[in-house]
Amino acid sequence: MTTPADTAPRIPEAVHRRRWAILGVLMLSLLIVVLDNSILNVAIKTISTPAPTGLGATQSELEWAINSYTLVFAGLLFSAGLLGDRLGRKKVLLGGLLVFGIGSALAASSGSPVELISFRAVMGLGAAFVMPATLAVLMNVFERDEQPKAIGIWAGGVGLAIAIGPITGGILLDHFWWGSVFLINVPIVIVALGLMIWLVPDSRDPKPGRIDPVGVVLSVIGLVLLVYGIIKGGQLADFTDAKVLATIGAGLVVLVGFVVHEKRSDHPSIDIDYFRNKVFSAAIAAIALVFFALMGVTFFSVFYTQSVRGYSPLQTGLLMLPLAVAQLVFAPRARLVVDRFGNRATTTAGMLTIAAMLAAFAALEADTPIWILEVIFFLMGAGMAHIMTPTSVVIMQALPREKAGSASALSNTFRQVGGALGIAVLGSVLSAAYRSGIEDKLPEAARHEAGESIEATLGFAAKLGPKGDALIGPANDAFLHAMHVTALCGAGVAVVGALVVYLFLPGRTPTQAKKETNLASADH
Repeated sequence: MTTPADTAPRIPEAVHRRRWAILGVLMLSLLIVVLDNSILNVAIKTISTPAPTGLGATQSELEWAINSYTLVFAGLLFSAGLLGDRLGRKKVLLGGLLVFGIGSALAASSGSPVELISFRAVMGLGAAFVMPATLAVLMNVFERDEQPKAIGIWAGGVGLAIAIGPITGGILLDHFWWGSVFLINVPIVIVALGLMIWLVPDSRDPKPGRIDPVGVVLSVIGLVLLVYGIIKGGQLADFTDAKVLATIGAGLVVLVGFVVHEKRSDHPSIDIDYFRNKVFSAAIAAIALVFFALMGVTFFSVFYTQSVRGYSPLQTGLLMLPLAVAQLVFAPRARLVVDRFGNRATTTAGMLTIAAMLAAFAALEADTPIWILEVIFFLMGAGMAHIMTPTSVVIMQALPREKAGSASALSNTFRQVGGALGIAVLGSVLSAAYRSGIEDKLPEAARHEAGESIEATLGFAAKLGPKGDALIGPANDAFLHAMHVTALCGAGVAVVGALVVYLFLPGRTPTQAKKETNLASADH
């Protein structure tokens, strides 16, 4: 069984007094890491445009601009969490922010897709140290009874970043060159660094034990191989390719080796026994599955709004606003729903809402009234809020406070691997379904390149001049069919997530029943 987190008050009075200001600084740090990915989603189309407007990046290079960040981020998250617990979370947070800021400045000045991919990897390195540290510091400045509220606000901050990202990206792309979407991070990093040095206390595991270099190396190699194989399978739209299978297989073998080593070690990086707790494991699985479904959808919804519907990057950003507003409104209050109905009912309802909204994408056509998309996004955000807050609280409170960095890193690692799998698997479903729908409409010589994506087809049509107009309708039809197939696959994954949380998360506890009246009155 899991060691419960301590309940005795241990937060120094000076830290306790400024806890909400500290939460604000942590959210600012988190904001730029999340904001950066949602900004890039809106800039994808511009970066794929030939120079001087963009970099002329191919579909494969665009995916690597997203995935080089994900690969480094997911590969190092776990080790970064361990280092934070050992060296001090404030130091790790400051170092991560600095690297992220430098990577952002370099990405903004990229002269080619290859440079952009490399500098995005540097940003991923910085982000890997920022993300787990924000939640770990939060656990060490709030007492246990306030942690669900603080985690709810933290999760709402993720929603805010998801909204601000596309809108900020759209405004910047309307007025400046594509690199401005990365350069915007630099002033935010400078402000966050100053506030952090001033306000945030340092904390670490007082008894970290000896370092486990073998475990750290195995976790990094295993995660990098696994995520790389997943991404490659998505790019080739073929998960039966020998290289893809070999890479994923090697990653899984190394991760099994990591688990065996951790079980035998007398100073493990992570106590594998934590996973024997069904509640802890189900909460982590839920986060991975929901991000699998959502990341794949976010990827294709940008092409639906921009390529099929003809909206600008800024308009696309504004269309995503309901998703974030719902998260911002519901995430901080999700704990009240948990107190009323329990973790199981709240999270299962959230998962089923996500599944229903993904299935609703299968009904969207080129002329569907846009308010329907807005309702879908809003309900998706509400579903997310009622999954992220309860599962994050379950994960963070399942481990002792000293291991907060490791707990945060574990949940973020599974979130990233789930997201990478979502983009790769659902991206390959989208690509294969699109190619089968458009190939026979394209000249044989152009089928491979022009059939890669709707953007590639529209680019080919533009080169043909007036003759190319005949391709626009079939391209839209093929994309819509591919989107419908992909959305239904995502909905299926969300239903599996709903089943996992329904079977393994706890229902309403007697303590929650007693607390309900007090909490409701305190909040009103």
